[in-house]
Amino acid sequence: FLLRPISGEIEQRSCRVPGSAAQSSHTLLAAAMADMGLTLMGERETGADVRSANVTAVMALSNILKSSLGPQGLDKMLVDDIGDVTITNDGATILKQLEVEHPAAKVLVELANLQDTEVGDGTTSVVILAAELLKRANELVKNNIHPTTIIAGYRLAMRESIKYIQANMSVAVDKLEQDVLLSIAKTTLNSKFVGAESDIFSKMVVDAMRSVKINGPDGKAKYPVSQVNLIKSHGQSCSESVLVAGGYAIQLARGSQEMPTYVAKAKIALLDFDLKKHRMSMGVNIVIDDPEELERVRQREMDITKEKIKKISEAGTNVVFTTKGIDDFAMKYLVEAGILGVRRVDKKDIKRIAKCTGAQLILTMANMDGDESFDPATLGAAEEVTEQRVGDNDFIFIKGCASAKAATILIRGANEYMLEEADRSIHDALCAVSRTLESNAVVPGGGAVETALSLHLEDYARTFDSYEQWAIAEFSEALQVIPKTLAMNAAMDAIDLLAALRVRHHAAQAGQDPKKADYKWFGLDLTNGGVRNSVTAGVLEPMVSKLKSLKFATEAAITILRIDDLIKIAPEQEQQ
Repeated sequence: FLLRPISGEIEQRSCRVPGSAAQSSHTLLAAAMADMGLTLMGERETGADVRSANVTAVMALSNILKSSLGPQGLDKMLVDDIGDVTITNDGATILKQLEVEHPAAKVLVELANLQDTEVGDGTTSVVILAAELLKRANELVKNNIHPTTIIAGYRLAMRESIKYIQANMSVAVDKLEQDVLLSIAKTTLNSKFVGAESDIFSKMVVDAMRSVKINGPDGKAKYPVSQVNLIKSHGQSCSESVLVAGGYAIQLARGSQEMPTYVAKAKIALLDFDLKKHRMSMGVNIVIDDPEELERVRQREMDITKEKIKKISEAGTNVVFTTKGIDDFAMKYLVEAGILGVRRVDKKDIKRIAKCTGAQLILTMANMDGDESFDPATLGAAEEVTEQRVGDNDFIFIKGCASAKAATILIRGANEYMLEEADRSIHDALCAVSRTLESNAVVPGGGAVETALSLHLEDYARTFDSYEQWAIAEFSEALQVIPKTLAMNAAMDAIDLLAALRVRHHAAQAGQDPKKADYKWFGLDLTNGGVRNSVTAGVLEPMVSKLKSLKFATEAAITILRIDDLIKIAPEQEQQ
């Protein structure tokens, strides 16, 4: 930090003060620095003040998200500075829209984004858990337990939790008789805006994810979410949404109204260059003395494009997609050849179409001999390519692809807000199904995992005779915030339901009665206000989601807990 003497040249010195030192030592230090002619150009907060400020900021964010957790959670309406409205209950989206300035609260925003990219679902619960861990850690610091001890305790609790979930709470997908993937998709969608139509959407999501399966270099199956295209179209209700299975759809129209709207047994060419009247490249000038030559040059420019299109059509092409433009002149030749041409296709879309149809994206038609040629081997194949009007827009549908490695879900909805929220909800469900397919393990939902861990960690804490015992006990208490919030959002008696759930899990962990062993799968039933076996009820979540959210929440809480000094350097005043 820049420390400036009151007179003389600027010096750079660093001053280090232990964070746990009493406030009086900071006052003495400040006085000593002033005597030496040193002052810190900025504000400084230390110790308990910083921790309290951080906890207050983090809890404020957590309280915003709390009421949107679970199947009965409520939505938030966010209006930005130019008046755009977003209605959502997705934790990551809410935090992205909030312009958070507090440095500690920003850690939580990044945490939600990390959970969103890594897992897709569980963004709200990870933030609530991190805030609760931090709040309880701050209480322990006030009771004179050192932050380092608390951090060590939290890390022990996190490792034990992960071990316990893997050993006792996870179920292999193969062992369950019901369609696990449908249950996973339904569980994710039930807490979203499209929950009412979860039967329709969950089937779509599972079919879409299964159709994009690819085998990685290590032989493991991968299910990339990016290969599923989500398109939104106004009009009709959510239940009218459709999945273009084994195909692809893009929101574009054919280049000319004279082109065919339907092409069967399509041979598809993907181009990354213009189909326009040929022009000389930049800086090339042709000096012509004879006026007749000028006309021949112009004619040759036209013929170059004509020959290009002729070579493309002679290869058997009947559908052309290009990322660049097609002018009227080239359009005429495409119409004459009976080719369906689509221009200005997004690079991202054209790459997916290439994977879908087995086509190659062609950057240039030039060959090694200096001529131009078109190789029919670069063409892709599909059963049919059609242009259809959906709502207010035209869409190109590619169906029956040769190597279906992409899928499209066309979402319908009454207004923009519904479409945007349906898009986010389906994306979360796609991520959850993808993670389940890749990891092949699920855990019961409805607060079952958190309640089981809470009871297990209470016993585990008592095996330590050091200060860590307190940190592990607080970690176990913090985990209960998830089932408690779920019950409160469903307008149930949280204390009553949590007590009933804890009794069941205690009986399962005691292991005295073999009949009660299945009680470990019990979670909250928020529709009827009781407890039930979450696995048989089909309330399941990917195990990866739970493990990552525990790791991320603990790491975020530890990151903020380590901070005991905040120094804001004052901006340099501009000279008049």
